[in-house]
Amino acid sequence: MEKSVVREYAEAIIIALLLAFFIRTFVVQAFKIPSGSMIPTLLIGDHILVNKFGYGVKNPLNGATWFAVGDPQRHDVIVFKYPENPSQDFIKRVVGVAGDRIEIVGKKVFVNGETFVEPNAVNLDTEVLPSPRDNMAPITVPPDSVFVMGDNRDNSHDSRFWGFVDLRAIRGKAFMLYWSWDSENFTVRWNRLGKIIP
Repeated sequence: MEKSVVREYAEAIIIALLLAFFIRTFVVQAFKIPSGSMIPTLLIGDHILVNKFGYGVKNPLNGATWFAVGDPQRHDVIVFKYPENPSQDFIKRVVGVAGDRIEIVGKKVFVNGETFVEPNAVNLDTEVLPSPRDNMAPITVPPDSVFVMGDNRDNSHDSRFWGFVDLRAIRGKAFMLYWSWDSENFTVRWNRLGKIIP
């Protein structure tokens, strides 16, 4: 007996939805950049793809790793659940991993006593503040955690202010821009499409 047209369409839709859910949960997910904390690497209106498999297969409910592939490394750009409000997603760059000693002196970042060189980071404000933004006493990254900062160092709400990111809160590694919209000029930034995130 042949399947009805309605049943065939219903099965196709269900399979497509399950496949989309699987891909979004375990493989790749799209995110939009809402703030300027990662300027110049990422601009407001950039749409990015995040590799969710790069650090392993995770339990989507609690973030526990089912199958490990690797851990975040310094310089990786990651998307994670904001520690102070897990319903929000943040994107920053990894500066320190477990065991690293982080210190900031006059805007200069030191990791384990060595200057941390990040070619994509910028300081757009010449004023040096006594706050953790520009001067932070040495701290050590605890196990199963990372220390993150925005590339727009003078305008980023990051680990300098609220602490570390638990590995379980990491959604994945950002790897490519697939769309970029300049809302101020009402135009597409064509030169950014398909750009690999450094």
